[in-house]
Amino acid sequence: MYIYQIMSNSFGYIDIILLGMIAGFIILRLRSILGRKTGHEPKIYPGFAEQKFNVPKNNVKTFKENHDVLEGDEKKEFLKGAEIAYETILTSFANGDTKKLESLLTVDMASNFKQAIVSRNKENIKSEFTFVGIKESSVEKYERIKNEVFASVKFVSEVISVKKDKDNKVIEGNPNKIKQVTDYWKFTRNILKKGPNWYLTEIISK
Repeated sequence: MYIYQIMSNSFGYIDIILLGMIAGFIILRLRSILGRKTGHEPKIYPGFAEQKFNVPKNNVKTFKENHDVLEGDEKKEFLKGAEIAYETILTSFANGDTKKLESLLTVDMASNFKQAIVSRNKENIKSEFTFVGIKESSVEKYERIKNEVFASVKFVSEVISVKKDKDNKVIEGNPNKIKQVTDYWKFTRNILKKGPNWYLTEIISK
């Protein structure tokens, strides 16, 4: 009986040791796979109000200090945000969502869009809009003027856009036809303000 108790206790200790070793191994594996927080990870900055983007790890300093050029990973991230903003602005305008528009437009542009929506509502015109997708986007021009930076972007997109009168009769567009549209939009941001938020400041006619 005494020998049985000794063996049982020994096996209990061995089990605890084995479990501890297994747990330690799992923790080490997880740390090697997931990594550890060091306190120096790059912050996440909102490029446009509708979406957040990661600043490249090896380019955080350049992103903060160099405002004279837009290139490399920063340019790619900017275009991603610009495409989302482009779709959101077009869709929000068609839906008459002035609140969402205000988060993506300069004050003057927001006022222009709001006036167009009010005018459309007074005439009882309904806008039906479907954003199919973007075929192409590119930065046509980038410049810095004092504390403001400007980026002009060319968008080539496919949409279905229809306007109807109060009797639901189509007065513009075709609900069964995809239309290719080319737009030139200029975005701006103030480099002194916290967070690199871009806003639509101009729709360029070409």
